[in-house]
This record gives sequence, C-alpha cells and structure tokens, in this order.
Amino acid sequence: MGVAFVLALIMGPLCIPILRRMKFGQQIREDGPQGHLKKQGTPTMGGVIILLALSLATLRFADKNTDLLILLLASLGYGLVGFLDDYIKIIFKRSLGLTAKQKLFGQLLISAIVCYLLVMQGHSTDIYVPFVSYHLNAGWLYFPLMAILMLGASNAVNFTDGLDGLLAGTSAIAFGAYTIIAMNNTQPEAAIFSAAMVGAVLGFLVFNAHPAKVFMGDTGSLGIGGGLVAVAILTKAELLLAIIGGVFLVEILSVVIQVVSFKTRKKRVFKMSPIHHHFELVGWSEWRVVITFWAVGLVLALLGLYMNEVL
Repeated sequence: MGVAFVLALIMGPLCIPILRRMKFGQQIREDGPQGHLKKQGTPTMGGVIILLALSLATLRFADKNTDLLILLLASLGYGLVGFLDDYIKIIFKRSLGLTAKQKLFGQLLISAIVCYLLVMQGHSTDIYVPFVSYHLNAGWLYFPLMAILMLGASNAVNFTDGLDGLLAGTSAIAFGAYTIIAMNNTQPEAAIFSAAMVGAVLGFLVFNAHPAKVFMGDTGSLGIGGGLVAVAILTKAELLLAIIGGVFLVEILSVVIQVVSFKTRKKRVFKMSPIHHHFELVGWSEWRVVITFWAVGLVLALLGLYMNEVL
C-alpha cells in the first residue's frame, strides 16, 4: 500500500504536465451540471497513474501465479478498454468515445478470458450467501454469472466517477475491505493487489481532490471496477460486493431507474442521474456530496466485513 501510494505521488507531477501538453483535456457534457463546465480541459486519462502504481507495487511483492494473472488481467484489461474510450473522446473532441457495442465487446472479451482462467484454475463454483451463511453451488452457470457481474459492476464503478475525488475515495474504502477479507482467507496475492490499489487511488486522490488537477477517466474507473470484481470473485465474496460496493450499486440503479421512468412515463425520478448529480442540483456542494458518499461507503464496507464474519 505504501509503495503504491508513493509511486502515485511521484508519477502525478510527472504525468499531469505531459497530459496537459498533449492536450488530453476532459470533454464536459453540455447537459450536465453547469458548474462542471469550468472543468473543461482539465487533464484526463490520469488512470494510467493508478494502474502503473498498482502494477509495479503488486509485481514487486506478490508471487507470480494464476491469481495474480487474473487480478492484473481484469484490472489492466478493463483499463485498456477505458483508455481506448478516453483516447477517442480526446482525439475527436467529444464527450462520447467508443460506441456502446464496442465497449461492451471489449469488456465481455476480458471477462471471458478471466472466466477461462478461473475454469483452468479449478475455481469453486460455490457462492456464499450472506445473512444465512449458506453456500449455493451454481455449477456451470457460475462463470456466465461472473462475466455478467464483471460487466455490471465495472460500469457501476464507472458511473460513480463524476465528482472530484468521489470514486478515488469510495474505491479505496471498498478495496480496503477486500484487503482484510483476503488476509482473513490467507490469500496473499488478492490481499497485496487490494492493498496496492488502496495506495494507488489514495496517491491519485492527492491530485484528484476538489478542485481536481487531473481526472482518472474511463482508464482509471474501468480499471478499478474490473479489479474490484476480480478480487470479489477470488475471495469468494461475490455477493458481498453489493454491500461493500453499495455506493456503486446505488449509482447504476439511479441511472437505470431514470432511463426506465423517462421512457415509460416521460417523467424523471431524479433531477439528474447518476444520483450524485441529483444531490448537486438540489443545492449540495460538490465536496458535501463526496464526503457523504465516502461516509456511506465506509459504513457499508464495515457492514460487509461484519457479514463476512471478519469483524
């Protein structure tokens, strides 16, 4: 954790000026909160800082085995999809990058490779059900379900990246919880990977806190999401992701509810989705929204640890 944190601190001042000189500036949605328009041009694709710090720290301390390969493939593979999305946005000066089908194909491809490695590893198809301490054997359905989980959860994490420091803080809390779970399970690679991610995102947060000097872009958010689901799968705490990552779940549900409501009733449930923008538009400051979501994320992470019988 400490090494990843220091690496991110070192790379920040090196990468941010390069991103600025290359004019890799954020394109802000015109239909978003008007207060965000002043962020136009802030360097983006800062997720490379997170993924580099994560990779270097993890490779330095973790054993080179299949678990490590799965974790890095999930995080860096999803990060690559995000990188391509960010790059297209910047080159063509638009707020949308890859098409929905292109992004979906890339994410499903990475998920399929991860599931293949899980099969080759003989990964258990049991799913631990919280509250009742019951293990459900999903059989061959387990791996398609995990691919869907990777797709959904990574996009939920991606939706959370909309305010300065919001995703960096909430993901650090979630990975912190999975670090403890992995240590409790005696899974050193998952523990080292999760701890390194905590250090990397906290180091990035130094530059991403309001007012942000750099944004992580889809490079960072998708990379974080892919890594988070991979850790949940390897630690056999798949369903607990809905609790530990409850903030991410609420974010994507707010988008789904908004879209369904508008298409069926021509009415919006929220002033804007994802839900963090709703709170902005009802008068909360950006920093208040971020701190509140961090606090909720911490409570949910502690609840998840309690349900996993770690606390």
